[in-house]
Order: sequence, then structure tokens, then C-alpha cells
Amino acid sequence: MSDIPAELRFAESHEWARLEADGSVTVGISDHAQEALGDVVFIELPELGKELAAGDAAGVVESVKAASDIYSPVSGEVVAVNEALGDEPEALNNTPYESWIFKIKPSNASADLDRLLDAAGYKDLIGE
Repeated sequence: MSDIPAELRFAESHEWARLEADGSVTVGISDHAQEALGDVVFIELPELGKELAAGDAAGVVESVKAASDIYSPVSGEVVAVNEALGDEPEALNNTPYESWIFKIKPSNASADLDRLLDAAGYKDLIGE
């Protein structure tokens, strides 16, 4: 059974989003996603300053099983990337909700976040 923190919002493509006090949104992949991928061996991070629309591919996570696109759950500008994942991509397996991938300055946070699933909706999506 996957860990699904109640304070996060989730995309149907298995990214999580957390609204921060400064108005930015932190993005990572869910526990369910990392379990499905298996051992993560590489991550391609988005470029700083890149403008993304909600649903745009932002990067790629590669595992021993497959490669999977990471999609932006909200629209906006990438303002930070987790460079530490370049040296330690397995952190996504070990601590998926602490090992964020990128942060985005959203253009319309409330509308985009309202379209995402809450923890209960995500639990239903993955059949738990």
C-alpha cells in the first residue's frame, strides 16, 4: 500500500504538488509511481526558467525497468531543480515525498491545484 500524504495534491500522471508559503509549488513523484518504476537510475531535470503549461513534460525519470516522463502539474516558470538527484537518483525510491524534483512559480496556482486530486481521490485512482 502506497504512502499518500493528505496535504499534497496529485496529478493522474502520478506527480505530487505542494503549495509552499512563498507561493511556489514543489513537484515530485508519488510513492506509487516510484514503486511502479522500480530502482531509479537517472533523472533528467527541467531547465531553470523554462515555462511549462500544466500537463507539459518537464523531465524524465529512468529506472532499471523503464523511462517515464515527468509532467508539470501546474503552469508556470521553473524556479529551482533538485540538482542532488543527479548524484543520488535513488532518493526518489527511498524518500519520494522529501525528494522533490523541481519547483515552479505558478501562473495560476489555485485554479491548477484545484484540478488536481486530493489524497482520497488519488487513493481511488490507484485502487487502494
